Amino acid sequence: MKASIHPKYNDQCQVSCACGNKFVTGSTLDKIEVEVCSHCHPFFTGQQKFVDIKGKIDKFKEKVAKGKAHAIVAADRQAKKAAAKKEN
Repeated sequence: MKASIHPKYNDQCQVSCACGNKFVTGSTLDKIEVEVCSHCHPFFTGQQKFVDIKGKIDKFKEKVAKGKAHAIVAADRQAKKAAAKKEN
């Protein structure tokens, strides 16, 4: 192995969850913050829990909807400008 090309491995990486759980693991990072851990994940707890995190698909759909709304407004502006030019 070549020296000095690998990241430093930290044996005492502090992991913090949004539920308040904290534990230590090994990582190349000094601190990790997660939203779901084994103490609050439905698979491990057996309780159903809805996580209010939007996925990439939902974010994409919102962007597309905003783009379509913007296109409609822009088309209205173009139509008004064209009508104004015809009147003059």
